[in-house]
Amino acid sequence: MLHFNSLTYRLGERLLIDDATVALPARARVGLVGRNGAGKTTLFRLIAGELSPESGSIGIPKGVRLGRVEQEAPGGEQSLIDFVLEADTERAALLAEAEHAHDPHRIADIHTRLVDIDSHSAPARAARILSGLGFDEAAQNRHLRAFSGGWRMRVALAAVLFSAPDLLLLDEPTNYLDLEGALWLVDYLKSYPASVLVISHDRDILDDVAEHILHLDRGKLTLWSGGYSQFERQRREAQILAGKAIEKQEERRKHLQAFVDRFRAKASKASQAQSRLKMLERMQPITAIVDENTAPFTLPSTVKRLSPPIIVYDKASVGYGDKTVLRGLSMSLQPDDRVGLIGSNGNGKSTFAKLLAGRMEPMAGETRRHKSLRVGYFAQHQLDELGGAESPYGHVALRMKGANESAIRARAASLGFSGDKAFTAIDKLSGGEKARLLMGLAAFDAPELLILDEPTNHLDIDSRAELVEAINEYEGAVIIISHDRRLLESTVDRLWLVAGGSVRNFEGDIEDYRKFVLAAPEPVTARGEARKEPEKRERPMRERAQLQRDIAAAEARMTKLQDLVRRIDESLAQQPPGAPTESAIALVVKRGDLERAIEAAEEQWLELSVRESV
Repeated sequence: MLHFNSLTYRLGERLLIDDATVALPARARVGLVGRNGAGKTTLFRLIAGELSPESGSIGIPKGVRLGRVEQEAPGGEQSLIDFVLEADTERAALLAEAEHAHDPHRIADIHTRLVDIDSHSAPARAARILSGLGFDEAAQNRHLRAFSGGWRMRVALAAVLFSAPDLLLLDEPTNYLDLEGALWLVDYLKSYPASVLVISHDRDILDDVAEHILHLDRGKLTLWSGGYSQFERQRREAQILAGKAIEKQEERRKHLQAFVDRFRAKASKASQAQSRLKMLERMQPITAIVDENTAPFTLPSTVKRLSPPIIVYDKASVGYGDKTVLRGLSMSLQPDDRVGLIGSNGNGKSTFAKLLAGRMEPMAGETRRHKSLRVGYFAQHQLDELGGAESPYGHVALRMKGANESAIRARAASLGFSGDKAFTAIDKLSGGEKARLLMGLAAFDAPELLILDEPTNHLDIDSRAELVEAINEYEGAVIIISHDRRLLESTVDRLWLVAGGSVRNFEGDIEDYRKFVLAAPEPVTARGEARKEPEKRERPMRERAQLQRDIAAAEARMTKLQDLVRRIDESLAQQPPGAPTESAIALVVKRGDLERAIEAAEEQWLELSVRESV
C-alpha cells in the first residue's frame, strides 16, 4: 500500500529522515511512533504531498483515496451532520446531479451508483460516528459555529472517518477527545476495513488497534510486527543482542590486533598478519540500539499528613452565575484517595475539579475543607498562561524569592530544565516541555491534593511512563481527568462518574466503563439523568428511535428504486418496435441492476423490522 524508497528530508540544517526505506502491508493498521520532534508529522505531510523530499520517493498505488484531518477546525453555518455527509464527495456530487438530470440513462446510472455506495444509509452512518465522538441528536443539527475549536476538531475527525478513505492518516486523534470518545475511536479503528497509519502516544490505540509499529528513530524507519507492547519487547531483545554482538566483535578485533602486533615483523608470518590487518579494516562497527534518556517528573510529597477527611461535600451545588452545573454533591475525599473523574466533556468534570481545587465556591449545600489543605492544580489551558518571554528559571525564581542562583538552578534542573535549557524562553519550549514545567510548578510546594486535568496531551510515551511513576510515588490525594486509559488504570483506585448534573461513584474499573460506554447507543453526554449501567436487556428508547429511522430510510430507498424501475419501463414502452436498440438494451441492464438493489433493500428492511419487533 505505501512504500518509502530511500526517503531523505531535511528541515533547515536538521536531517529528519535519512535514506529511509520500508514497505507497509496493504490494509494494515500501523502505529507511527518516535520521540517528540523526531519528524512524525513531517512524514505525514510528505505522504500527503504537502512537502517534497530532498531525495527518494513515496509510492502510493494509483487511485488510492487518502484521508487526513485538517489542522484548522471547520466552521460556518452548516450543521454538523451536513458537514460530515459532504465529506463523501462522490455521494454529494451524485445527489447534486440527480436534482437536475433529465436523461433516464444518466438518472439510472446515478441511482445505481448511489445504491452501490449505500447512499441511503449515509445519514444513519454519519449520525453513529458523530454520536460515538460525543454529539447527541440535537447537537448534530446545530451549526458548526456554535461549538468551540476542540469540539469542531471532533467534527473534522468524524468527517474523515465517514469518508472511509483507502489510507487513513491520523495524527494524535485522541488529543481532542475525552475518555469516552477515545474508547469509541479505538473500538471503531479495530474493525476499519482499509489501511490506517496513526501517530499516537496513546498505548491503547497502539496496542489494541495497531498490527504493526513503524518506528522513526534518528532519521531511520523500522517496521515491527505487533502492537506497541510487542514492539517494546522486541526492541529490548534487539538491544540485548546488539550489545552481545558488539562484545563479540570487540573480542574478535582484539584477537586479530594481537596477532598483527605479534607477527607483523616476522617474515614467515607477514602475509598472514597483513591478511588479518585487512580483515580489521573491513570490519564494520555494529551500531548499538540506544534509547534517549527521559527526564523524570518530580512531584514532592508533603511532610505532614493531614487528618481525614480533607474535603467533605453535603448536598453541595456548583455552577456559573444563575446556571447550576452540578447539584446534590455528597461525598468525601481522604488524604490517600486516588480518583479518576470520568464522563463525557461538557458534563462538568473541569467544573468539579475547580470546586475541589477551591477555585470555585459552592452555590448551595455544606462544604468542609481541612484548614491546612494545599492544592496543586494542572490544566491544559494554563499552558497559554505561562508567558512568552519568561523562562523556566524565571518561573522557579518567582517561587523561591530570596534563594541564591545555584539553588534556583538546582530546583529548575529537578523539574527537567538543567543548564541552558533553564533559560530558554517559554515560547521556544515544546508542548511537552511546557506541560512538564507546569506540572512541576503545580506540585512545587508539596501540596496534599494534586488535581491533574488532561496531563498527558503533549507527552510522549516514555514521558507518560515517567509521570505514572511519579504519581504512584506521590503520597497525597490525586484527582485525574484524562482520556489516557492506561494512565487511569495505572494510578487511580476508584472512579467518579460526572453525568446527568451530578457526581456519583462508578462501580467497576476502566474496563467495566469501556463496556458501559460501548454498550450505550448514545454518548453519555446526553443531558438529563445519567444512564444506569447496562443491567437490563430492555432496548433503550434511543436505540428504538434509531431503528425506526433506519427502517424509514430503507422504505424510502425501496420507494425511490421502484420509481426508477417504473420510469425505465415507461422509456422502454416508448421504444420503436423491431430489434432492440443499444439504448433499449442499456435500459434493460439498468433495470436488472435496480431489481437486485430493490431485493437487497427489502432484505435490509425485513432484518430491521425483525430487530424492532424483538
